[in-house]
Amino acid sequence: MATNHLIPRRTILKQAIGGASGLMAAAALPNLLAADETSPEKVAPDPKVCGPFPILSTPYAEDGEVDYDVLAQEAKFVAWAGTPGMIWPQSGDSIDLLTADEKRNGMEVLAETTRGSATALCLGVQGNDTAEMLQFAAHAEKLNPTAIISRPPDSGKTEEDLRQYWRALAQVATRPVILQTTGGVAYKGPLPSPKLMIELAAEFPHFGYIKEEAGDVLERMKTSLAARPPVRRVFSARGGFHWLEESRLGSEGVITERAAYADLLTEIWSLQQSGDDPEKLEEMFGKFIQMVKVKPGGLRDANLYIWKKRGVFKNLLSRVYGPNKSIPTTPILTEFKMNNEKVAEVEARFAALKPYLKEVSPDLSQPS
Repeated sequence: MATNHLIPRRTILKQAIGGASGLMAAAALPNLLAADETSPEKVAPDPKVCGPFPILSTPYAEDGEVDYDVLAQEAKFVAWAGTPGMIWPQSGDSIDLLTADEKRNGMEVLAETTRGSATALCLGVQGNDTAEMLQFAAHAEKLNPTAIISRPPDSGKTEEDLRQYWRALAQVATRPVILQTTGGVAYKGPLPSPKLMIELAAEFPHFGYIKEEAGDVLERMKTSLAARPPVRRVFSARGGFHWLEESRLGSEGVITERAAYADLLTEIWSLQQSGDDPEKLEEMFGKFIQMVKVKPGGLRDANLYIWKKRGVFKNLLSRVYGPNKSIPTTPILTEFKMNNEKVAEVEARFAALKPYLKEVSPDLSQPS
């Protein structure tokens, strides 16, 4: 594969110039073809795409509209924490339950908010099909994030569908691309195999970054990690519950909607990298897991309570799916509530984390 993929790749790029995404592909062509002068298998991973990349939770105003001011505050919080990166839109509530305009507007807000920040911005680009995904990819490219991330297309039925979908993305993207190995609630196709992930990494020098959360994760992760290079980074996921175990296999970061704990994730990552205090690492990670195990254990739920407690969110509102995980034609808004006993439990578990957390600065534009 290493010796014959470059010619088809040039052909793909030239064909793209004549298509709907032609202008974007033409602009990307010099950079991508220049990269071909070195085998993609030898291209080093981008040092900025590494470590915890928490997904921002989408905040909503009382009228159910996206609260872009709070979204910007989240980004400032993650940057203030010194976290390597952040991602949006990528969780179900920000992919499936937002309009296309809301996603594009949020991308623009985050691009403006993070301009000049040392914390990398990664934008989510996916769709029901290739055409929809390419529209978001083209918009993301204009905003010049550090990286982009993409999950399988909702309409994908075979692995070949996924291959062609992501190959089309490779024609438009000019920066590191993280591939997510699970789809959304509407996705009924196959899990993308490690073989496909490795194939795409060998074909495109800006691929090879994997958010692994599908099937037998440990075995899949071992297969991908054994293929470095061309695989460049493998990220843990699944809520962060198995991050420590998977880091010992070689995962180099975590992607999960736990941005309210960005400072803690950053400290855990630092201890992983240094190896200086394994006992402290185990203790911190254990208390983090106890915190996020609070029931109900969704990625928002008590997580929103912590966002509000830390002074970033204004409320505990969410948009939710309809019956049988359907996507409603008009937003359904709910407010997360806990009884006094549950509040006491959350407060106690959060108190156990406090020795490892930073005091939130009144000015989130400045690192603590």
